[in-house]
Amino acid sequence: MATSSRDWLDYQADLIEALLASHKLEALVVGVQVSPRWIRYNLQLGLGIKISSVQNLSEELAMSLGVDAVRVARNNGVLAVEVPLPDPEPVYMLSLVENLPELTHATSILGLGVDGNPLILDLTAPEVTHVLVAGATGTGKTELLRTMLLSLALYNRITHVQMALIDPKRRGLGPLFNLPHLVAPVATSPSNALVLLQNVVDEMVRRDREDAPPLPRIVVAVDEVGDLLSIADKEVEQLLVRLAQRGREAGIHLICSTQRPSADAIPGALKANLPARLVGKVASSQEALMATGIPGTNAEQLTGAGDFLSIVGSKVQRFQAAYNDPLDIERIVEFLLSSPATDIER
Repeated sequence: MATSSRDWLDYQADLIEALLASHKLEALVVGVQVSPRWIRYNLQLGLGIKISSVQNLSEELAMSLGVDAVRVARNNGVLAVEVPLPDPEPVYMLSLVENLPELTHATSILGLGVDGNPLILDLTAPEVTHVLVAGATGTGKTELLRTMLLSLALYNRITHVQMALIDPKRRGLGPLFNLPHLVAPVATSPSNALVLLQNVVDEMVRRDREDAPPLPRIVVAVDEVGDLLSIADKEVEQLLVRLAQRGREAGIHLICSTQRPSADAIPGALKANLPARLVGKVASSQEALMATGIPGTNAEQLTGAGDFLSIVGSKVQRFQAAYNDPLDIERIVEFLLSSPATDIER
């Protein structure tokens, strides 16, 4: 039976209701959403039923449904049980581009939401400005970071958006080394990162002093910021904090990825100024809280490999991060090099 067929969805909904009823928890499945990665069953709980009483049964729910794990979390006022599909479909960025209208400046593509629509992120929105991408090894942080940067490059002239990239591991952002939007070569050493960040801070100060317009917007992206800070001088951390605290008015945005969201990997003064969070699977509920900044997201129950939560303000959305295979990246970069001053043609 196909896992997205109506009969199968009804069968799983019945299993969920039956298991909860066996624990004397009154609940009714009132809606189902199917994404490329998981199926979301929205529950209406009986009067007096605590959310935690359902969350505590996540392992039993997973066993009953025949999967390794399920995620139980609140979603727009209802409780949702999210069940992974056995053979998830990849989501390619270019397939999303084909179905998107023209995006506003400094807006990046993230992936596909549970509603089946592309999920985007406007860096200029007051509740965004700077972004923390967090998750354990293998969750797809670097792939998501590449998608964000490639989509920004596709939709923005170099007079509107430029980029300063830092890649201490020398492999995550390698495919983007030839993007025409770069303000300087990708920094792969602590000393190069220091020079690059100092130049961006100098530009921020100049714009503030001269009351200059915040154009082009500068996106500073750091892959594995924890690794960078562990080997770099304290000044690198101080420059990142300055950009996070004062970059907004000057049109400068930070996107930092980290494997470990703990204070020993990313300083509190920096993390506190990265309000938008994109979080993949983490090791524990404690790490989920550190990464998302809010309780109850259950990011530790995500399935990994591109399964992410977007936390912007008080809104939490689950999405499948869009992917670019090496050939797609090569083609995009070649296209941009051939017409670096031209927005993507619709």
